[in-house]
Amino acid sequence: MASVDIFNVTKSFGTQQILHGINLSVGDGEFVALVGPSGCGKSTLLRMIAGLEEISGGEIAIDGAVVNGLAPKDRDIAMVFQNYALYPHMTVHDNMAFSLKLRKVSAADIEQRVASAADILGMTSYLRHLPRQLSGGQRQRVAMGRAIVRDPKVFLFDEPLSNLDAKLRVNMRTEIKALHQRLGTTSVYVTHDQVEAMTMADRIIVLTDGKVEQIGTPLELYDSPANLTVAGFIGSPAMNFIPGVLRKGRDGVVVAMAQGLSLPLPENTGGADGQSIIYGVRPEHLQLNGSQGLPCDVSVVEPTGASTYVYANTAGVAICGMFAERHVLAPGATIWLQPMLDKVHLFDAASRQAIPMGRRAGASPLAQPALVSRCSDSAAV
Repeated sequence: MASVDIFNVTKSFGTQQILHGINLSVGDGEFVALVGPSGCGKSTLLRMIAGLEEISGGEIAIDGAVVNGLAPKDRDIAMVFQNYALYPHMTVHDNMAFSLKLRKVSAADIEQRVASAADILGMTSYLRHLPRQLSGGQRQRVAMGRAIVRDPKVFLFDEPLSNLDAKLRVNMRTEIKALHQRLGTTSVYVTHDQVEAMTMADRIIVLTDGKVEQIGTPLELYDSPANLTVAGFIGSPAMNFIPGVLRKGRDGVVVAMAQGLSLPLPENTGGADGQSIIYGVRPEHLQLNGSQGLPCDVSVVEPTGASTYVYANTAGVAICGMFAERHVLAPGATIWLQPMLDKVHLFDAASRQAIPMGRRAGASPLAQPALVSRCSDSAAV
């Protein structure tokens, strides 16, 4: 096992800069996910750790040693690719053993390592099969087995589950997490799927446009997003955003929205009176509650069995609510969605950064009122 440290790393293709001074550390034995939209630079960064892309600037260290000038084979890493990259004419056994044969490992040691990896992955009975005789999930296990037999300091995963169907992806991410818990090898995992990152990683690094937006545990990013980008990327369905204006007066703190609507905020909420803000609330933090909250016109209802998604419009904005209860709602109906005051997020409209929110110590989110009122400031937004 080993740590991975990245110091002010940049990457450019000609005049186009892709990564802008990345600084981060992956602890010994830690599982870290790099997430972000397509084109954010996450796969490029992973390939630079592996030595498959040259570094334009900065340093990358593995186990405390700078590896900028080392070839991929000398970095003691193993990489699992999106497309499996198996040799079609080789059996499962030979695919797993190939890199060890190139390294002149003894035949006895090769057999022991392959047998151990196959046992871990449940592939012992498939060692004489060719890749074409395997399912997608089994092929991915072979790709992981090929990495395991090397006993590397660091595992690098480049969107390994993106070619699998939905059910198999759920099963495989559980297997990868269990594998990490068993082996304890430092792992860096690239994905565009925030659910994979949330369920598998010890920490998540959110990238956009070649820059680090926030680093934290899955729940830290979910509960306290640093900006609009992180708030919108982490969570499924995505957080609802409603533009408004912060109002602080004798009657307390509110956010004034379009159509004369306003919602209360905790007394010690940050920000300044008259500041343009974005009011954020997650779909699971909205409640159907009679005639309290935001009046919404239902557009689409999606029952999934375990929960119901309700898409509606309020204050000129499309929002989504997610409910565990099975509500019978029809498109065109008017409902009232009440945000849980303790779960609301505010962001400055100009900088997109989070605004500190006051919280009532010891109060239950469900006990805090979030009543809508008609605001006299008709030009609030």
